[in-house]
Amino acid sequence: MRIFLLLAALAAAAPAAEAQPTEAVEAVLNDFHAAASAADSARYFGHFAPSAVFFGTDLTERWSLEAFQAYAAPHFRAGRGWTYVPQHRAVFFNGDTAWFDETLLNDSFGLTRGTGVLVRTGNTWKIAQYHLTLPVPNALIYDLVKMIRQAE
Repeated sequence: MRIFLLLAALAAAAPAAEAQPTEAVEAVLNDFHAAASAADSARYFGHFAPSAVFFGTDLTERWSLEAFQAYAAPHFRAGRGWTYVPQHRAVFFNGDTAWFDETLLNDSFGLTRGTGVLVRTGNTWKIAQYHLTLPVPNALIYDLVKMIRQAE
């Protein structure tokens, strides 16, 4: 009985391992995509940190938050958002920073990939960087490179 009480006391005194807030990050990313699909500008951009950067699929698409809002404004005002449905996601943590990669399904582009970083301030997670890419099968890469060079 003494051993049981000693073990119980040690367990109670030990700091509990903090669970990683995967569900909170998942909720932010899921609502981020849902807001884009609904063309809900305030909700969508509310998920970004003030100094966030968004990388689009084109090499020229490196947008500050303000520039990305300006780009999206006419689309959202017209009720035209963009729909990317998460298929798979992995989230990793280091303190108040979360990294993720996800595959997304889009009607026009098929499977795409999003990667990014979120930062936690208090209990709130905000997207500091998001990068949307179109994965290219290796068998097509050389033909695609030729097409890109011709377009330049």
